[in-house]
This record gives sequence, structure tokens and C-alpha cells, in this order.
Amino acid sequence: MNKETHVIQLKGIGEKTSQLFHKMGICTVEDLIRYYPRDYDVFKEPILIEAIKNDEVVAIQGMILKNLEIKRVRNLQIVSGVIQDASGLLKVTWFNMPFLRNSIKQGYRLILRGRVVIKNGSQVMEQPQIYQVNAYEEIVESMQPIYSLVAGITNQAVLKAVKQVICQKDVVSEYLPATIREQYHLAEYNFAIENIHFPKNMEDLLIARNRLVFDEFFLFIMALRQLKEKKEKANNAFALRKVDKVNELIEKLPYKLTNAQLKVWKEIEADMTSEKVMNRLVQGDVGSGKTIVAILGILMVVCCDYQAAFMAPTEVLAKQQYDSMIHLFETYGFSFRAVLLTGSMTAKEKRLAYEQIESGQANVIVGTHALIQEKVNYYNLALVITDEQHRFGVRQRETLANKGKEPHVLVMSATPIPRTLAIILYGDLDISVIDELPAERQVIKNCVVNSSYRPTAYRFIQKEVESGRQAYIICPMVEESENIEAENVIEYTEILKDALPPNITVEYLHGKMKAKDKNQIMERFASNQIQVLVSTTVVEVGVNVPNATVMMIENAERFGLAQLHQLRGRVGRGKYQSYCILVNGSDSKASKKRLEILNKSNDGFFIASEDLKLRGPGDLFGIRQSGVLEFKIGDVFTDASILQQASDAATWLLEEDEKLQRKEHENLKERLDKYLNHSLNKLSL
Repeated sequence: MNKETHVIQLKGIGEKTSQLFHKMGICTVEDLIRYYPRDYDVFKEPILIEAIKNDEVVAIQGMILKNLEIKRVRNLQIVSGVIQDASGLLKVTWFNMPFLRNSIKQGYRLILRGRVVIKNGSQVMEQPQIYQVNAYEEIVESMQPIYSLVAGITNQAVLKAVKQVICQKDVVSEYLPATIREQYHLAEYNFAIENIHFPKNMEDLLIARNRLVFDEFFLFIMALRQLKEKKEKANNAFALRKVDKVNELIEKLPYKLTNAQLKVWKEIEADMTSEKVMNRLVQGDVGSGKTIVAILGILMVVCCDYQAAFMAPTEVLAKQQYDSMIHLFETYGFSFRAVLLTGSMTAKEKRLAYEQIESGQANVIVGTHALIQEKVNYYNLALVITDEQHRFGVRQRETLANKGKEPHVLVMSATPIPRTLAIILYGDLDISVIDELPAERQVIKNCVVNSSYRPTAYRFIQKEVESGRQAYIICPMVEESENIEAENVIEYTEILKDALPPNITVEYLHGKMKAKDKNQIMERFASNQIQVLVSTTVVEVGVNVPNATVMMIENAERFGLAQLHQLRGRVGRGKYQSYCILVNGSDSKASKKRLEILNKSNDGFFIASEDLKLRGPGDLFGIRQSGVLEFKIGDVFTDASILQQASDAATWLLEEDEKLQRKEHENLKERLDKYLNHSLNKLSL
């Protein structure tokens, strides 16, 4: 067996299971061992019922007090019973497991293990695992990996497959130079792989994770450095010049651009009129006015008789940007020809758009990733503006360059990352920061509350809706889970419909819905046909709804602060006072401390920096930030110090052996080449 062996060669994996592994991104043995656990189940000694704390997974040893009962609630069969120990009683429930009534009887002594939550004012252990006392004693203190799964595959199936490979020993060779491993006290690679999947204890897990996080950041930074070197040779092939109409638009706008916006615009203007191709990141807090700066770039390009493309992360947002650009330029008398291009358009609509783009009839193209499909041929594309979620890969850039000349690229990001980290993460881009909010923006009023505040919050939302406003309510889950107590959008929507008057339209939105349905919901919300939208974080990059004034976030402790800040940025976009209600579902002091940072500040960069101070290397599987570059195991906030080490190591190595030609760097060069080939579409320009 070697790292390229297909997973179907493993014992117990047939054609059907192999296809399910493919869905998870696992094709080879190497893919499998790099499919890291998302968490670990640590089996602790049973505790007394009186010592239970809410929202904790615990084991209880006791006696079943009476025979189990079954009741139906919608599509669920809920099996319930009571377990008793020397300190008290605890209610237990299982979902859709009616057979338990025949296998667990009154008087049985068992160990039940599960999460304990508050339901209707009393403690309940939901969906507990059932163990005989002797069987549980054998696994006490062990750490079992928990993997992210797709429907049809079990955690046990993944665990068995990984164990098969790891038992083979050294399937993947060590590739990190010994000098770097010694300098940063990094474990050997195969030790790290074995102990990230099957750690003997927390210490070995931390050692393993530290090595793999370092690898992830190190390869990413090495790839960026190589790409930047290639980029720096790209010459500006466009005869762009400063144009009076840009200044004319700035003067005509109904608001005054901030000094930060004007400074960033000058940096963009200087880039596009220089000898080299622009690759710039504009980093600005939510509501700082990045889009208008990008539109100035579009106007400049169009006035110089070239094309500009604006790529948005969602179809709804693309349509909104398209409409707002048309309105803006028509309002101020600037003639330009725009076309919209998205994946859900009909074949006839797309064909017409392709023709207008290729002929040059359209000089502003707004859309989603459809803008870089093979069928799209540009007439003279000079500028591409993308959202952070659409940072171009090298292959995508080459696709555009092969259709013409290499365009200038502007990436916009609302993710508040401390500058020291941004310089490393966006080392391939020049960085501009809009660190000033427009004067007319009202500060959002925040409050952190517990779940008992909900009735008050609902009354407040009703009052805002009756005044003509709208509200978002964010939940961390789509459907009710058998293992996690967190508010979910589907059930929550039904509860809210009962709590609010029938004339208030409440709908839900989540990422598992079809694109057409999501678009329809967002369009109805944007036009105020829906007054209250219950949603997952899919609205984080949603449309601009100036009429929305309330953002209520359930189980706020389950989100990263930077993500909460971006969600909060969905409101406060209009002339009305806006509010953010953070519902803390945890009794933890740490979560209260984190949320208070958000309560006291609306400055995203300050929030990110404070969050960074609170999060440490022991916070392995805590809340990951969203909107930042996605890594499999590393987190740029939690692992900021490792990120800095990886950056230092990459700098040292490239100074020692820029082309990685030395014999001791052969394995690293092979690994880096493979990383580049697999990751080109994810890495930035």
C-alpha cells in the first residue's frame, strides 16, 4: 500500500462505500489519513446525577426506574424513561428508537452516556449511548475520533478505514526538513498522523495537531511566495489613465467619501496606471464603503474603453449589485452597458450575455462564478473585482489571461483580521485598509441576553415590524439534532409564527435549500414581502436590506466573534437605528466574556484582536471563524503563533534554497508541487 492507493482497495470498502468516501473528498489513502477528526469523544468516569451541569456530555451509572414510554411528535417517535442513582433522578429520551422499550426494562442497571440539556424547566439526557458496566470500564479515559460525515456512511466506517492505513506504518514519507522540525520542536509526520486520529492522551494530541497545523500554514505560505514571484513579472497591458468622470462621480454622490476611502481609491488608481498588473486586497469593516471604491475602478476602466467584471458570492447579491450599478450610473448620467451572468439563467439568456461580452457590447459584467466559465470570452477585460470568498486561483487567472490580456484584480474583504496576520495570509496581495466608517452610519445598539429574554425580544421585533422594519434571526442549525441542543431554523420558524401576529410573514432560509429557492426567499425579504427571516449563517454574504433593523442571534456562543460581527453587519445599513440581540445559551463564564467584547464594540478589527487574545492553543475544537481562508485543521485566530512560525520558516528556507534543489528538500518539493496542483483554484492570485 502506498499513498496513491485508492480507498476501494481497503478491506470493507466496496463500490458504494467508495462513492460515499468520494463525496467527502477522499479518493486515495493519502486523502483518508488527511481527513482529520472534527472532534474527540473522551470517555470519563460516571458522575452522580446531582453533579451534572447543563450542556455537558456525561456518563451516569444507575437503575432504570420504570419501563420506557413512547409518544409521537410529528415525524418523531420519542422514547422516554427515568434513571436513578444514589443522588437523584434524571429523565432520558431517545429519538426514533422504539425497539428500546423491549430491550431496556425496569430495574436494569446500566451506564447511560449523553448530553444533558434543559427541556421544559428540567434536566434531560438526550439520545444517550447505552453500556453494560463492565464494557464501559474498558473504554474509560480513551479518546475516540469523531469525523464529519455524509448520509450513508458511519463514523465507525471512517474510523476502521483510517486504522487500516495507519497500521501499515509510514504510508507517507516525512517531507519537512529536519532543521525546521528541530527549530520549531515539531513531531515526526507519521507520529502526528497517528496521534491526530488516535491520540493516547491530550498531550500527544496537542503535539500532533501542532505539527499538522504548522504543515498546513507552511505549505500555504510557500505556495503564496512562489505565486507572488510569478506575479511580480506580469506587466500592465492596458492603457489606463486617470479620468475626470471619476472625480465627477465623487463630487456628485449624496454623501462624502471618507478620507480612508479616498486614500484607498488613490492606491487603486496608482496601481492600474502603473507598469505592473494590480493585485490588491481592500480590507474594510462591515459598512465601511468598499463597494463604491470598487465602482470608481469600474468607471475608470469603462471610460478607457475596456471591460470590467464584478464577481459576487451569491446570485441574489450579484443581481442586487447589477441593479444598484445601473441605477447609480443612470442617476449621474454615465453611459455604460452592463450585463448580468449567473448559473441559474436560461440557456438563451446566457447565450445572449456571452454574445454581448465577446463583442464588447457589454463593458460591465456582473455575476457569480459563471463569469469564469469556459464559454465566456471577453472582448478586452481589464479589471476583475471579487469578494473574498471568490479569491481567484491561478488556473482561473490563466483562464482569463488566455482569453486576452492579464487583468487587474481587486479582492474585497469584510473579514476583520489583525494586520500582522493579514500580511502573512494575503502575502500575495498588496493590502489597503478602509479603517473609517461613513459619518452617516448609525452605531448598532447591542445586548447580550440569555434564553429567558426571548419573549421580550419577540415583542421588540413585532414593534419594529409594525413600524415598517424587518428582522433577521440566526440559528446555528438546519434541523433538530439528536445530539446537540441548539436552536434550528425549521422548528424555530414554526415557534415564531405562533409567537408573532399572523399578519407578520416569517420564513426560513438555509444552505441546504436549492439555489432557486434561496434566491426567491432573499428577493422576497429584500422587497419586504417577508418581515422576519429565520436563517443559518447563509445570510452572512446575503443581500443589502437597508430596511432590516434587528439581528437576533440564537446560541451566539457557538459562533466566532468575527463571524458574529459580520452577521451583525447585515443590519444598520439604512437610515434607521438598528439593534443586535445576542442570545447566549451557555452558562460558561468564558462565553459570557467573549460575547461582552462584541457587546461593547462595533469595531471589527478591535473585536478580532481581542478574540485573538482570548483564544489559546488549548481551544482545539472551539468556534472557528468564518469568512477567513479555510484550512482543514488550522485556525488563523487560535493558531496565530504557529502561523507566524510557519511564515518565518518559509522565509528562512527560501533564502537558503529558493528553488528547493537540494537533496534534503526533494520530498518537500514533491509535496509542494502536489499541493499547488490541487490547490491552485483555492489559492489567491
